[in-house]
Amino acid sequence: HQMDRLQHLLSVPFNLDGQKYPSTISIGMAIGQPNLEYRPADLLRDAHTAMYRAKALGKTRFEVFAAGMLTEAVNRLQLESDLITALDNQEFLLYYQPIVSLQSGVLAGFEALVRWRQKDRGFVLPSAFIPAAEETGLIMALGQWIFREACRQLRQWQELFPQHQHLTMSINLSNRQFSQPDLVTQIAAALEETQVSGECIRLEITESMVMGDVDRAFDLMLQLKSLDLKLAIDDFGTGYSSLSYLHRFPMDTLKVDKSFVGRLENSNEDRAIIHTILNLGHQLGLDVVAEVSETEAQVVMLKQAGCDYGQGYFFAKPLDHQ
Repeated sequence: HQMDRLQHLLSVPFNLDGQKYPSTISIGMAIGQPNLEYRPADLLRDAHTAMYRAKALGKTRFEVFAAGMLTEAVNRLQLESDLITALDNQEFLLYYQPIVSLQSGVLAGFEALVRWRQKDRGFVLPSAFIPAAEETGLIMALGQWIFREACRQLRQWQELFPQHQHLTMSINLSNRQFSQPDLVTQIAAALEETQVSGECIRLEITESMVMGDVDRAFDLMLQLKSLDLKLAIDDFGTGYSSLSYLHRFPMDTLKVDKSFVGRLENSNEDRAIIHTILNLGHQLGLDVVAEVSETEAQVVMLKQAGCDYGQGYFFAKPLDHQ
């Protein structure tokens, strides 16, 4: 109960210049066992290990150290070591998931999704390595490679299929990338190198990224827009965005999270949420993309509601460039 109370107190949003910002905390705890001698360094190590376990399980929680966590920690260190050499060994590749116009059924573009294929162990799940790349900072080098490779592939398709110059490439930005000072310079250099027009690229960012420092995010988005890039808020409706700020941001697209779409057929509340997002997006002059994973009925309902685009396993799973 004491840990629950501490977690609650430390997770209360804090005020900064009159604005409320969400606060999260991950806590690890190590408890000494009777009849066993512990060095202070051992207890600190175990508490640190438990804290990382709490972060891995979704943050805003606490975990008590258990012996199995040491094995996980060793595996994590090995994963981080493998990540360092993966780029040099060319073990990363991109898969592409089609984005389809719901009204016409015509292909509108792709989203680039990174995959890691280790030469001796096969594919590593993104959910296993992306958090490690984020925490170590390796995501910045990986993100730079992803952007260049996605642009290179789009340029190649444009040359092979000149009738499809309208196709766009959606590329995710991580929290760490969004904070790096030379992001705009890197993107401009990649566009120049690959000879891809900025208007063909859609950068996907999350609500939490733009709400952390609204003024800085606004300035950065203006710089990105100066390169003619399109901007999308990913998983809209699941974060902390403020509607009072949304109209200020120079966005082009809202992406509806699949958790809402998946319950469309059975939940009046989720239907209302999607209708609200669609109305909001269109009132602000934005396109709306819905992640559709399951049934044709969902597609029909989204189309009738006026949703612009869809992507997901219903249309196609992520595919390699061939």
